[in-house]
Amino acid sequence: MGNIKKLAGATIWYGVPTIFHRFLGFILQLFLTSVFPTEKFGEVTQLYAFIPFCNVIFTYGLETSYFRFTQSVEKDRLYNTLSVSILLSTVLFSGVLFVCSPLLAGMLGLPGRADLVMLATGVLFFDTLTTIPFAKLRQEGRPRKYAAVKIATIVVQILLTLFLLKWAPKLHAGGHLGWYNPARGVEYFVIANMLASLCSLLFLSKEFSAFRWKFDKGLWKEVIRYSWPLMVVGIGGMVNEMLSRLVFPQVYPYPEEVAKSELGIFGANYKLAVLVTICITAFRMGAEPFFFNQSGRQDAQQTYARVMKFFTMFMGAVFLAVALFLDIWIWFITRGPDPRYAEGMHIVPVIAMASVFLGIYYNLTIWYKLTNRNLMGAWITLGGAVVTIILNVWWIPQFSYTGSSWATFVCYGLMMTVSYLLGQKYYPVPYEVPKIVGYLALAGAIYGLQHCLRAEGFGFWPLQLAGVAGMGIYLAVIAWSERKDIARLLSRKAG
Repeated sequence: MGNIKKLAGATIWYGVPTIFHRFLGFILQLFLTSVFPTEKFGEVTQLYAFIPFCNVIFTYGLETSYFRFTQSVEKDRLYNTLSVSILLSTVLFSGVLFVCSPLLAGMLGLPGRADLVMLATGVLFFDTLTTIPFAKLRQEGRPRKYAAVKIATIVVQILLTLFLLKWAPKLHAGGHLGWYNPARGVEYFVIANMLASLCSLLFLSKEFSAFRWKFDKGLWKEVIRYSWPLMVVGIGGMVNEMLSRLVFPQVYPYPEEVAKSELGIFGANYKLAVLVTICITAFRMGAEPFFFNQSGRQDAQQTYARVMKFFTMFMGAVFLAVALFLDIWIWFITRGPDPRYAEGMHIVPVIAMASVFLGIYYNLTIWYKLTNRNLMGAWITLGGAVVTIILNVWWIPQFSYTGSSWATFVCYGLMMTVSYLLGQKYYPVPYEVPKIVGYLALAGAIYGLQHCLRAEGFGFWPLQLAGVAGMGIYLAVIAWSERKDIARLLSRKAG
């Protein structure tokens, strides 16, 4: 249990700023629903589905590789080599995007908006250059600096966004800020993002400038052999997560404005599962270095199994916090001028449980990262991408964004299952599968019962009381069935 405490400590140190950072980002997205109609939010959704795809290519797995190779390679030599590599490649990739921006804008369903692609390239440029410095902070155990930069960056972005979308229009209407164009709302949001990313790089200037122009070609080749399958995994992951938003306007059989409106509703409701994704992201911040550091211990597999059980228990509760209180969550995106955002409320539990599957999959991926079988991980992710493409093309024309949501659910469920089966063959971990499945089934059943009450026409307060009761039942079952492990985890003797 001492190892679980270490992971919990690492997750708290790196997770709290990540949660705060992501939560402020979530608030920022909610602000956009208050100033943009669904069509404009559809443009934001489309553009911000494109950026993560490119981010995977720009970073090409070097962050995970940094954690992996610091176990066996002199750190300064590794840091210098990876920094030089990512700096040169970022300049090259950014130039390609700039040149191809008119073509890419058309492919994204944003014809004539090459300026948006150029601004997005600026975001990518600065974000990519912070990748290795952030990894260095995590590897060296410097959570305070990490937290300060993350939080300061999102605060800068929020302030700039508020200025450009809320205060500047009023100043412009009063005869000030002659340069301001009220029609360019989406552009100003991306500009705020780009300037915040630049500030992030400036905040990390000490770490960024610490590298030297010393490039070890042999080491670089070794790192690339390890990392390129991770890039494939990342691209496949982005296909699974973002493709539905990229292909939606192309396959939805209605006029462009209707498609953008539906996409905006989809994107806004997708964001409401943010509590699940925030917790998963926070967990990964602490878990990835922890898993590598534990790999040499004799009880590593047992540790991974316990981590998985506690992770699933916790994520079941997070799922219920989202799914049982939908009426409260949906209020956040319907306070603006467009009430149509509420139409997509029914997809939130589907996306939330799909995200739980994804979090379990992330836990399971340790088997191929530790056994240097990253290519097998790439095949799993590509298989999921194929499923995502087929189901989205098939279901979007029939069921709109509801079909996309279920496609995500099926994809992550299959990836989780396949990764578990292969992992047990190549790197067996004694996961407590009956308990894990049981906790997820319990969470799903509790939500299902409340959904039946909603279908019967129960009002707001009865549904909230049912939600509180359901959460209480789930926590009581967990506390009783895991009372011994929880007691050991909380005991000082376990540390």
